Amino acid sequence: MYMWINIVDNLFVKWGWFVNITVISVGKLKEKYLKQGIEEYVKRLSGYAKIELIEVPDEKAPEHLSGQEMEQVKEREGERILAKIADDAHVIALAIEGKMKSSEEFAESLDKLATYGKSKIVFIIGGSLGLSQKVMQRANESLSFSKMTFPHQLMRLILFEQIYRAFRINRGEPYHK
Repeated sequence: MYMWINIVDNLFVKWGWFVNITVISVGKLKEKYLKQGIEEYVKRLSGYAKIELIEVPDEKAPEHLSGQEMEQVKEREGERILAKIADDAHVIALAIEGKMKSSEEFAESLDKLATYGKSKIVFIIGGSLGLSQKVMQRANESLSFSKMTFPHQLMRLILFEQIYRAFRINRGEPYHK
């Protein structure tokens, strides 16, 4: 009986029913069109996983900062981010210097996480200055969507779309072409 429960539990995790995906992002999203796009993907993803979006306040700072001031801003935002991460979460930091993957490779990596029992996946999107060193050290991996710089608000929408695409790819459902 115990073995059967484990097999069923693993299937649930592998295919998303017990996968908890959290996106922690710095700053409040104000643009209506981005909110609507994210809401649409969260709705689509609800059939695959439990989705949560956590916004932590960004640090108010003047336009021109010294290097030391920039690090202080990132540290304060980083403390807010780290306070929201469970100890047992697999953390993926979005960073321009992270590893780039195709959509298929991204889908495969999410599938492997679920297969090996990583049911809590946390994606982190930093503020306009990026992520603190402490956040990067906490991350299990870092992911880059491009060598280009994107507004962190837009990255939320792009990330949710790619997560949705990954679930569709992993289930062999049409969408990703």
